[in-house]
Amino acid sequence: MTTLLTVLTGMALMLALLALMQRLRGFAAQKPSDYAGLEPRIDIRQHLSGPIRCEGVIYGPLGRVTSRFTANMEGRWDGNRGVLSEHFTYDSGTKQDREWRLTLGNDGAIKAEADDLTGAGQGQQDGSAVCLNYTIRLPESAGGHALQVTDWMYLVDDKTIINRSQFRKFGIKVAELVATMRKLDA
Repeated sequence: MTTLLTVLTGMALMLALLALMQRLRGFAAQKPSDYAGLEPRIDIRQHLSGPIRCEGVIYGPLGRVTSRFTANMEGRWDGNRGVLSEHFTYDSGTKQDREWRLTLGNDGAIKAEADDLTGAGQGQQDGSAVCLNYTIRLPESAGGHALQVTDWMYLVDDKTIINRSQFRKFGIKVAELVATMRKLDA
């Protein structure tokens, strides 16, 4: 009976470990092609164009909300090159501006640049989703850390995008962001 109990306990621990590993990998395991056939189809030249209102929350490493924010955004495109200006206001009263310089390839590949990125971000739009990977340097007031970011944007309808981002340091998730981006009438 002791041997059976040891085997069952070992199997239960193994299953728990596999479930934990899948949970930790789940966000990174998806790829843009997983969404290739889904409608509505996202085109960042259209859906990140004009005035956009954004509301969101940032979760810390333990899953608690650490910050809430709103942002006014404005996207402008000239062919496959665009600029997305973001003006954030956080619940602490802190304000932050960022200007993304985006290039969309004919194959859906995205190159993203901003002043607080380390190097250029790379991504892909496919079907109803966009994935973008980049390294961001936080402001000195937030520690100045360089974090690896994976952004997923999912088009819900013609005017609404849900954005989910994970921030990692040394491969460990340190924050997550969830936001709604709503295109406003011009």
